[in-house]
Amino acid sequence: MSFRDQPVLPLIKHEMVRLFSLKEDKADDETIDQNLRAGIELRGTNLWVLMSAIFIASIGLNVNSTAVIIGAMLISPLMGPIMGIGYGVGIYDFPLIRAALKNLGIAVLISLLTSVVYFWLTPLKEAQSELLARTTPTIWDVLIALSGGFAGIVGVTRVHRSNVIPGVAIATALMPPICTAGYSLANGNWAYFGGAFYLFTINSVFIALSSAFVIRAFHVRQKKFVDVKASTRVKRYAFLVAILTVLPSVYLAYALVQEAIFKSNARQFIAREFATDKTYVTQSNIDPSTKKIELTVIGDYLPASELGRISQHLAGAGLGDAKLEVHQQADQQHIDVSKLKSGLLSDLYTKSQLSLEIKDQKIQDLKNLLKEHQVLMEEMKQIPDELYVLFPQVSEMWLSEAISWTQEKAGVDETPVFLLNLKVKKPLTTKERETIEQWLSARIKSKKTKLIVDNQVEAPVKVTKAKKKK
Repeated sequence: MSFRDQPVLPLIKHEMVRLFSLKEDKADDETIDQNLRAGIELRGTNLWVLMSAIFIASIGLNVNSTAVIIGAMLISPLMGPIMGIGYGVGIYDFPLIRAALKNLGIAVLISLLTSVVYFWLTPLKEAQSELLARTTPTIWDVLIALSGGFAGIVGVTRVHRSNVIPGVAIATALMPPICTAGYSLANGNWAYFGGAFYLFTINSVFIALSSAFVIRAFHVRQKKFVDVKASTRVKRYAFLVAILTVLPSVYLAYALVQEAIFKSNARQFIAREFATDKTYVTQSNIDPSTKKIELTVIGDYLPASELGRISQHLAGAGLGDAKLEVHQQADQQHIDVSKLKSGLLSDLYTKSQLSLEIKDQKIQDLKNLLKEHQVLMEEMKQIPDELYVLFPQVSEMWLSEAISWTQEKAGVDETPVFLLNLKVKKPLTTKERETIEQWLSARIKSKKTKLIVDNQVEAPVKVTKAKKKK
């Protein structure tokens, strides 16, 4: 049967299965077992690396540096015990699960202690945005942990190890939440501690669960002589832990979405009702928790009847339970909002033009300096040939710009000095030295020059004997 006679759908199905297959480069069960068990143990080098990573991540959170935090996540060894738990669940190896849990507990304790010590000692006590971002986990963190755990366990089970694990460590962010928990303990902020430690729990639980699912899907050899009741109990416990972990995140995600919707509706409402030619909103405060929209308005005074009419539009904007509060003064009728906006734009334009002029002047000054330097370099290239014609005894020379310092002045003279260092075949006379110095000053048009001559023999000092008295 020719290729054209074969059914199309089976061919497409076969090609899709081959394209997405994970079996081709899968390592054997013994290799997978060795790789995952090797990452569980945390002692010696791994513990020192862990403490270093925690210290680096704490500094990154403290100074709000994303790059430093990413670096800490790259060197963290926390992924090993977590994926070991998932592997133990997948093959029903209960001693392995207990060993992985023990090592993870030790790692968490050491991480908390290290971060607490740092945040006790640091003078920077304010919570930065990178730290605050780890205090409110949501359902999206669950999805990230599941996807990260899947990618991680797939990478570990390959014949050729890749850089998947560092990427998973960055995506799932195990280090920052535990460091944020340490910050919270050091500063007595239990609300931050709960949110940060819950985020760490989400990442750990769902990385382990996705690892267990992949191990079962790959049919990795299970532990021999496993108790059927025990394996069923492990499945139930894993399911229960997953449900208990995910439920709070779903609630937090729902609350976060509701806050985002409220803020978006409120901004659209303000732009539609107050952004006119006669009124201008100078300040707005939108609080989703209290359903309050507080505005400060200038321009034409809005009477209570007009504000009541505007408030009636809240329901149509999806803000039916919101409260509108407008601050304005009765003596604002004389303010022309159009002129105010025009004045602000004029000031911004003037400042921008002045800034551009200053930048242009700086650029021109730099161009002039560069041009002077280029001229000097061209003259320096011509000096050796000219000087050699005048004084053939010169064998080598070095030319440069320098700064001078003397003990008498006890300071540095910032005026640049043109320095000429000569190496001669025979000593120069005093007359020749003076001639070179005068020629050099006239040649480069510089008031400050310095001549240094190697192989210059000083003139012998004459000693006159005193005549004896008769």
